[in-house]
Amino acid sequence: MKKLYILSLFVSFTVSFAQTNLKKADALFKNFSYLDASKAYEECLQNIKSPSAQTLKNAADSYYFNSDSRNALKWYRKLYEVQGNNLTDIYYLRYIQSMKAVMDYDEADRVTKEYLNKKGDQKEINRYVAQKTQMDSLAKTKSLYQIRNLDINTSKSDFGATYFVDKIVFSSARDTTKFGDKLYTWNNQPFLNLYLADRNPADGSLFNETVFLANVMTKYHEATATFDSSGKTIYYSTNIVKKNKLVVDENKINNFQIIEGRIVDNKLENPQKVFFDSEEYSVGHPSLSDDGQLLFFASDMPNGFGETDLYYVKIAADGTMSSPVNLGPKINTIGNEVFPFFRNGVLYFSSDGHYGWGDLDIYESKMLSDGSFTTPRNLGAPINSNKDDFSFIIDKAGELGYISSNRDGGKGDDDIYAFEKGKPICNQSISGMAVDRKTKLPLEDVVIMAYNSYSEVLGETKTNYEGKYAIEVPCGKVIKMIAAKMNYSSDEKTVETTKVNGGEIKDVNFELSNYDDLVVKKKGVEKVDVKPIYFDYDKYDITPLAIEELTKVVFIMQKFPNIRIKIESHTDSRGKDAYNMVLSDKRAKSTRDYIVSQGIDASRIESAIGYGESRLINKCKNGVKCSEAEHLLNRRSDFIIIQK
Repeated sequence: MKKLYILSLFVSFTVSFAQTNLKKADALFKNFSYLDASKAYEECLQNIKSPSAQTLKNAADSYYFNSDSRNALKWYRKLYEVQGNNLTDIYYLRYIQSMKAVMDYDEADRVTKEYLNKKGDQKEINRYVAQKTQMDSLAKTKSLYQIRNLDINTSKSDFGATYFVDKIVFSSARDTTKFGDKLYTWNNQPFLNLYLADRNPADGSLFNETVFLANVMTKYHEATATFDSSGKTIYYSTNIVKKNKLVVDENKINNFQIIEGRIVDNKLENPQKVFFDSEEYSVGHPSLSDDGQLLFFASDMPNGFGETDLYYVKIAADGTMSSPVNLGPKINTIGNEVFPFFRNGVLYFSSDGHYGWGDLDIYESKMLSDGSFTTPRNLGAPINSNKDDFSFIIDKAGELGYISSNRDGGKGDDDIYAFEKGKPICNQSISGMAVDRKTKLPLEDVVIMAYNSYSEVLGETKTNYEGKYAIEVPCGKVIKMIAAKMNYSSDEKTVETTKVNGGEIKDVNFELSNYDDLVVKKKGVEKVDVKPIYFDYDKYDITPLAIEELTKVVFIMQKFPNIRIKIESHTDSRGKDAYNMVLSDKRAKSTRDYIVSQGIDASRIESAIGYGESRLINKCKNGVKCSEAEHLLNRRSDFIIIQK
């Protein structure tokens, strides 16, 4: 499919050589005869021990541009071995896409991370993480889509179905015209024309195909049409031609243009270029919004973000068009964004620059009231595959539609597939962040788990370097959220989702305590870090000040459910030894009873024993004069951790 989504026709001339050599291969490549060039490079590179980087690029590209990913990968890998981190962005992209196209996903992810680290663009890293997370989630979820290949497909390229009242118009290279002996040297197939087919609304099958608008047909490409709701206005892509000859620039490139016209009695009348057509760059893949007020298209015009970007123009009631608006970096990437389709406020498009399953994948993005778009979402399998998937359209009911793909198992180069879409499962997003309870700094790699009321896992994710997370959960449920990290306490929240599909519940935040911040360590013994537990004179009742400290003990035992402790209570040396022994024991058991009353299982407290004045930690024994502060050091309760 790359022959058309690149949006340029490369004009080539016959090249003849007596023998296969690098000069011949380079000439074929320069003349855009990629199919023949790939064969020539394959032969001559067998005899070149150290090919140049440019030769490796040409060999790989000649396969890549004809969707031969396996052979393209072979030469991109050799190029990577030669250039390593010096690969340009576009060659990193092609190398990664070729790996995905042969389903080497682990290696593709490794090289992707290497590439992103080299760029050092945190926004791009965040986009990769978010899209990979979404794709991983899709892989675990049953798809809403069912697809099937159509009988109308041929051994050539058939793609780009679009609605035309109650029929379908599509693009095809099937050889049924008088120009059948004229081949596009890029891939040695006939040029594309538009065809009209009847459509069975029950199952989406297409039949009775005929050439569409015979007076439109030239001996070059006509493809990717769009129509207004009445079927009287058409926009379509075609080569720039003057006097039946291609208009080419100094690089022998003929760009695409968009033609607008009226359909009267099955003929095209008053065809005109749109004002933003140019001989210096391509515009194509037009797609009208349902109300006819927006025309989306793809272009490689200057000042874009990548190879081809998506744009739109506004169309007034009198037909006046606004200046083209680039859809911005949320939609457009360094790669190709092509084949837009806008329905019910949602933009569908194909991209090889977002992080998908391989080559072109189909994405969806909602258009917001201010004209911006939400983060694109991959539609997943079976809509997407490891090959080119593009030209998504769907009916107004959101139930039936078509895609095009060159995936394995098809009938030709590109095939048209019909799909049925089931009713979407209502999901919402819960988002927030996790921070350290003491420092309030964000915590990375905190595991966020979502459970239903039966303690069944609904989803799992991790916080990023900013401590942020987002997780998808069902609508209309009570969700238990638990945040956990090694050597940290867990935190728990309960969230009730609404019944709005696609909604987001924000700021569900968690605070986790570092275990080391909750304990003190001395001579190999760990104790809960509390201040002295104060009791009234000659009493063992729990005071408000004691509760404040015992709350810390309860907290660590709640947050670290494997912890077991023993309680030791001590007095100073004042008073009779026997009395102090009894008093301290009552105080120890009083603290134990309070902790148990707060929901801590009694089995987690091994013992609660008073030692009176038998374990003084300073000189202040009987008969020794000490200050109140020195006596205070001996009046203590220790909560010793014996298991964690």
